[in-house]
Amino acid sequence: MKTRKLGGSLEVSAMGLGCMGMSFGYGPAKSTEEMIQLICKAVDLGVTFFDTAEVYGPYTNELLVGEALEPFKGKVKIATKFGFNFIDGKMEGLNSRPENIRKVAEESLRRLRVETLDLFYQHRVDPNIPIEDVAGTVKDLIAEGKVQHFGLSEAGANTIRKAHAVQPVTALQSEYSMWTRKHEAEIIPTIEELGIGLVAYSPLGKGFLSGKIDEETKFEEGDIRNVLPRYTEQAREANKVLLRLLHEYAMVKNATPAQIALAWVLHQKPWIVPIPGTTKLHRLEENLKAANIELSVSELQEIERASAEIKIVGDRYTEQMEKATGL
Repeated sequence: MKTRKLGGSLEVSAMGLGCMGMSFGYGPAKSTEEMIQLICKAVDLGVTFFDTAEVYGPYTNELLVGEALEPFKGKVKIATKFGFNFIDGKMEGLNSRPENIRKVAEESLRRLRVETLDLFYQHRVDPNIPIEDVAGTVKDLIAEGKVQHFGLSEAGANTIRKAHAVQPVTALQSEYSMWTRKHEAEIIPTIEELGIGLVAYSPLGKGFLSGKIDEETKFEEGDIRNVLPRYTEQAREANKVLLRLLHEYAMVKNATPAQIALAWVLHQKPWIVPIPGTTKLHRLEENLKAANIELSVSELQEIERASAEIKIVGDRYTEQMEKATGL
């Protein structure tokens, strides 16, 4: 697989693998043995960039990723995140105090079975802690060799600038796809100016853009989509119009809707790396083939014109969840 550079220095596969859903967010955790096999297969297929976080589980996803990737030390890059409080194993608010950042770094190193964290994101902006203090703490961890690169997730333009002035930000991880494009107005121009890469999570709209979800789909207990406005039955029915556009181009390219959606993300900027997640081998193989799909300038323009006429129904998060993104 081709590679891309985040922040001009972190070289990773053009597409990564988001590992959250293997342990968290989409119903019951999957079989550890099966998920290790899936992660190893991803390496075989050329993936060198894997995404996890302490909050996924909590902790179980880092343990899974650490076990699966231990045989590939030096050949892959692992991104993880800090920024929450945990009480009795449950997430209880934000916590980016310097002492907590250091604590998380040490624990993540142990769980991931590595000597240094390749990319260490602040998972969500903590309004109670100056971002300069956060960036300064990670800068110290980099000087100590415990962290290689600093990242932010779902941060606003001003926060990105303030952090970058203290410690260069290698990557911003934020939601970006054909149906979540709000960051194009201010965030993407800002990081392009500063030379920061974008790691696009949910590039398939949490599965909707694969074309396999409709208004009849039932999600398991514990699946985050049960509470998202964009996933009500009415919203799913209304948003089928975007799927029709994807199907149209999928037929032309002898591809799947998911592959067109991922190819579109890849074609937006050479420093964007999507990290679709999956727990199924055939979906992994399908997703990764999107890196080989070429969309011409005229095709991209046609998609842009057609998608501009489509109004996406439903917010991506609830109001409370959106406030927690820090934007």
